[in-house]
Amino acid sequence: MSILSYNGGCVVAMRGKNCAAIACDLRFGIQGQTISTDFEKVFEVGPNLYIGLPGLATDTQTVLQRLKFRIKMYEMREGRRVKPKTLMAMVQNMLYERRFGPYFIEPVIAAVDPATKEPYICALDLIGCECEPEDFVVAGTCSESLYGMCETAWREDMGPDELFECISQSMLDAADRDALSGWGSVVHVIEQDKVTTRYLKCRYD
Repeated sequence: MSILSYNGGCVVAMRGKNCAAIACDLRFGIQGQTISTDFEKVFEVGPNLYIGLPGLATDTQTVLQRLKFRIKMYEMREGRRVKPKTLMAMVQNMLYERRFGPYFIEPVIAAVDPATKEPYICALDLIGCECEPEDFVVAGTCSESLYGMCETAWREDMGPDELFECISQSMLDAADRDALSGWGSVVHVIEQDKVTTRYLKCRYD
């Protein structure tokens, strides 16, 4: 088993029309054993700016702590809030610094850029190689199922409600097919002026 799959969990992000969404499951386990059912993997790190950190749970906590420190230092030095592309570069640097002993996480970023009002999604691998698609990104143990569901459900120019429905169905259906993910989900729908957070129930087995 890959160390990335040791604690289970998955994250998916999607673009819509002037909005973006990011969702994760809530399971934390040790291989097949479930330890907790309220372990979120998506965190707010700025206004309309979220990062998902699926992978090894200890590295999720370490990277989040170090990333928050770097963001605060950046904002103190620059006198402005961090932008999505800046956050992506910051995460890239952090991961590439540790390329010979990497953090076992696959970050996913979702945001609406306050300057351009454009939605932004991005995924990175263990050493910081980025992927910035126009539709969706997935990471975690049920990536294959998520890819299939997202390919089926995603459409261009979805509004916030359609995007929520699409990402929710994709997450729930994919988690049902994976023993290491599930136990509910949390979805953040990011718009220019607000963020809507909803918790979903799914199979508890």
